Amino acid sequence: MPIPKDVRVIDTMLGIPTRADRADWYSWFKPLLRDAESRQAFEMPAQYMFKGVPKIDECDDYIAWTVEQMDRFNIEKALVGFGEQPHEIEAKERFPDRFFFDAPVDPNGGMDEVRRIKRLHRDYGISAISVFPSGTFPQVPINHKYMFPLYATAAELDIPVLLNVGIPGPRIPMENQRVEHLDEICWFFPDLKIVMRHGAEPWEALAVKLMLKWPNLYYSTSAFAPKHYPKAIIDYANTRGADKIIYAGYFPMGLSLDRIFSELENVPFKDEVWPKFLRDNARRVFKLD
Repeated sequence: MPIPKDVRVIDTMLGIPTRADRADWYSWFKPLLRDAESRQAFEMPAQYMFKGVPKIDECDDYIAWTVEQMDRFNIEKALVGFGEQPHEIEAKERFPDRFFFDAPVDPNGGMDEVRRIKRLHRDYGISAISVFPSGTFPQVPINHKYMFPLYATAAELDIPVLLNVGIPGPRIPMENQRVEHLDEICWFFPDLKIVMRHGAEPWEALAVKLMLKWPNLYYSTSAFAPKHYPKAIIDYANTRGADKIIYAGYFPMGLSLDRIFSELENVPFKDEVWPKFLRDNARRVFKLD
């Protein structure tokens, strides 16, 4: 069945730009980039993987512009990274029903980061935390001891943790994001909801096996154009995993909404899977009700 038109979508990875260029979007892990092309030529550090990175026009109100793009594609709510920047606070105040937030966190921060998570949850009601293990500096693997305070905090607050898994797009080492690292975390933190981001490739079959094994493990489709969704993930959603696969885009970081939603038309999800994928699973996992 093609994508249903009557389902209000929840996008679990979307960005609100603050300017038309991306000069400062990825500066936080630039020290990890060693090749000249990544450091100097790319607009975004995984640009070699993406065709047609969206162009952002200069405008006076990027928050309203973002909501307009969401409205064009029937996106009811979007999960946006929250670093306590003025435009993020403004977006929360102006459109509290359209945005919910995850806080990107750095395991190298230790207890300072734990205290920051609790403060952001108390003061702003963040719905999740997120970690890019290969993008931390120094790099921290998914199952490293530095990660455990973050997991414990998320479990205590009953919010999910979003983890990049699989080979990273930027040209940085992959070891920290091997999917098998999740097995120990799911076992040690059975009450912690864990959502995989960015594909899990080339270990997507293992990701499915782990989701079958662990009830607290989920998968989101962030940073993948729909025509490249792994077959193992589509098959799992259509069989035993309808409640485990969550829609996430990658706009405007690397994919346009036009491309995402035109390609979704050809994803062979079963009729009953679409509402769960586009809305219901996110609503349940992030407690949006």
